[in-house]
Amino acid sequence: MKSKPLGYSFTFLAFSVFAIQDGLSKHLGLMHSPIQVAMVRYWAFVAFAIFIALQSEGGLRRAVRTCFPVLQVCRGLLLFIQILLSIVAFTKVGLAQSQAIFAAGPIFVALLSMPILGERVGWRRWTAILTGLIGVLLMLWPSGGEFNAYIGLPLLCAIFGAIYGLLTRLVSREDVPSTSFLYLTLVGFVGANLLGPFYWLPFKGWDWALMVGLCCTGIVGHFSLIKAYENLDAVLVQPISYWQLVVGAVIASTIFGEILRWNTVLGSVIVIGAGLFTVWREYVVSRRERMMVPD
Repeated sequence: MKSKPLGYSFTFLAFSVFAIQDGLSKHLGLMHSPIQVAMVRYWAFVAFAIFIALQSEGGLRRAVRTCFPVLQVCRGLLLFIQILLSIVAFTKVGLAQSQAIFAAGPIFVALLSMPILGERVGWRRWTAILTGLIGVLLMLWPSGGEFNAYIGLPLLCAIFGAIYGLLTRLVSREDVPSTSFLYLTLVGFVGANLLGPFYWLPFKGWDWALMVGLCCTGIVGHFSLIKAYENLDAVLVQPISYWQLVVGAVIASTIFGEILRWNTVLGSVIVIGAGLFTVWREYVVSRRERMMVPD
């Protein structure tokens, strides 16, 4: 039985924890290679995925069976690369601006759903897509006359995240969630551990404690998100994901002393508005299609 209050509680908890996780990633990324940080992170990530698989129906044996082995590997690689790029983006571009650009994910999902999923996008969603892209360009615009050569990294992360999300939709047509989650972590685990030893530097002082905290936030965040989707429809969870942007901005300004530029704030408002409309419109269209009513 679904419980909306419980679902909302888990949703806000998940995205708050993800914002804290990004803050920890930035701190650790300032002193250690992103590959090293990702490697330790995947140690906990894969253990959690195996635990989830063992608890699911059919256990680990069912979880390893997939109808889309190539797509599952591609999903894992995309997320692995996205994690590495995001850590670099947090340190070189800034936590607040990077997360603001990440918020454009739903816009790119709608844009890429046409060539990847063959979906038809009407003029309303096209308007939202173009408006959202204007917001992204505004955030990318150099503020104060300074151009950051790394500004394209968070944009690339948002695009990779959109492709990852669309591939997840494809594999979910046949594969169970535990299968997708398991392959997602295994691919990144292998990739990180193949590269990690070449970039290893001993953690000093509190860094191990922060690294453990990073692993714990990843587990708590994903567990909370799983529980959120168990109690709420996706169309209700997606808008709350922007709460991560708010918490991230607070962390960026208070802990790391980042300055929230006017173009970042205004661009974020435009992107969030366009993203919310895109998610709502996608829900309306999918509901009409289920009712066999032409869009």
